[in-house]
Amino acid sequence: MGKELFGTLRGNSREVLDKFTVYLPKKHGRGGQSKLRFDRLRMESRHNYVRKAAELAIKHFIDPAGIPNVAGLILAGSANIKTELSQSNLFDPRLQSKVLKVVDISCGGEIGFNQAIELSSEVLSSVKFIQERRLIGIFLEEISLDSGKFVYGLEDTVKALEIGAVKTLIVWEDLDINRGFGGIGGILHYQLDVGSFDEPDAYEDYSE
Repeated sequence: MGKELFGTLRGNSREVLDKFTVYLPKKHGRGGQSKLRFDRLRMESRHNYVRKAAELAIKHFIDPAGIPNVAGLILAGSANIKTELSQSNLFDPRLQSKVLKVVDISCGGEIGFNQAIELSSEVLSSVKFIQERRLIGIFLEEISLDSGKFVYGLEDTVKALEIGAVKTLIVWEDLDINRGFGGIGGILHYQLDVGSFDEPDAYEDYSE
């Protein structure tokens, strides 16, 4: 019996996206024609299992624009079919390049999902660190260019949020950068003069 589950991890939030169960015949001990027929059926079942898993991976992890919507993928399972999937030509190359780790787990379903996360905690932490560094780099670049597409400090950031100008909200914890920017800031959708917030009708001007 093969149990497949697709889920995401965002911060500390875990979400199950999809799951299905497929019967996978075990190896047949007898010889003769029956063994050949059984082996063929077994291979077909495994192929269909991998194909369905690959199709659902595209459905859940590639957006309508054809771009992966995840920073990385963990493939987990109690048998070698997870390795078959990672090496199969049915597995989309855009997702193959996102595979961070292949791990062995003792069971399937949501228990196996949680176990896979625990076994991959180190590599997942590395991905999170890289994402955070990249985000801060973009924020600092906007400031160095004086593009006007940034905001920092609690008051200005809250006002930018109220008019829907914030593309990415950034909250710093235990970082040196925290002292210089008030612990909160954001990358904006468009150029914005935060000084105009105190002027009459400023909100109407930017919300048109």
